[in-house]
Amino acid sequence: MNPVRAGVQGKTTAVGVYPGYAVLLILLLAYPWVASGFWTVQVGAYSLILGIISLSLMFLAGYGGVVSLAQLTIAGCAGYMLAIHGVNSAGLGLGWPWWAAVPMAIVIATLMATLIGLISVRTEGIYTIMITLAIAVAFFYFTRQNYTVFNGFTGFAGVEPPPLFGINWRDAMPFYYLCLTVAVLCYSLVLYLGRSNFGIAMQAIRDNPRRMSTLGFSVNTHRVLAYTIAGFVAALGGVLSVWFNGRISPGSISTGPVIDILIIAVVGGLSRPIGPFLGALVFVLLENFAIDLIDRDRFNTVIGVAFLAMVLFSPDGLLGLWEKLKPRLVPRREGSAGT
Repeated sequence: MNPVRAGVQGKTTAVGVYPGYAVLLILLLAYPWVASGFWTVQVGAYSLILGIISLSLMFLAGYGGVVSLAQLTIAGCAGYMLAIHGVNSAGLGLGWPWWAAVPMAIVIATLMATLIGLISVRTEGIYTIMITLAIAVAFFYFTRQNYTVFNGFTGFAGVEPPPLFGINWRDAMPFYYLCLTVAVLCYSLVLYLGRSNFGIAMQAIRDNPRRMSTLGFSVNTHRVLAYTIAGFVAALGGVLSVWFNGRISPGSISTGPVIDILIIAVVGGLSRPIGPFLGALVFVLLENFAIDLIDRDRFNTVIGVAFLAMVLFSPDGLLGLWEKLKPRLVPRREGSAGT
């Protein structure tokens, strides 16, 4: 390709992408000013939280080719550690201030993710999925049966974000902006890492690990580091999740929610970081409004049907569907760069 033309094409792409980010950010910032409290928190903030946790799975699967079903478990670990080290209504917490409890929760959950990575890198394919699922189920039953540390089936209630700068972060608008800030930071981190040397190496390992090992790259080291980074992102989502619900219990990390994270990531699309947030929005909308049309007990059936339809007709999720419809919805101008 002509270097001049390549430069023009790259410039055109950049010009087209960054205004898109700016418009999206403006819309997200303006959203709570036109939405009710329900739409701001139960739809907006909740979608961002699920998107963050699913983003950690997208980072592993999209860039590393590793499907982990333990990402919600890591988020749940962060939530439990926050409840245990901080303050809860049961009076069982250690009573640490938030500036100590939150980092401790994130560090412990990230270490747990690293440990899961050290175990999982010894397996591949379906065996990785099964071993991470086994870890998720084991952690669920452990928290349910342990009353000394995790308070058993009841869990912990009354876990709320601390008042800071004179702001009640439990209010709809502040909490939404808190979730949005964390989501933007996590999205930027994943986007940056995906384009970095580490991200490019991970994608090469995903495509051909044997060749990368021959070239001198430590495949297992890269994968364990990917688990650590993904665990950090999931831990941030876990902290927001326990603040959103005001409690944490074994039901929050049971098999159903664990599978939901996989569904969200796949439905949204695993090829780009925006995919999990799209999938989370669709999931939350269905969860809130599908029960008006069908029995709540059949919600999982609706999600299952949507998941199967997406896998059959658009394996790359909503992002792949958009790429198919884009030429029809946005006609290409003649003489544009790259034609």
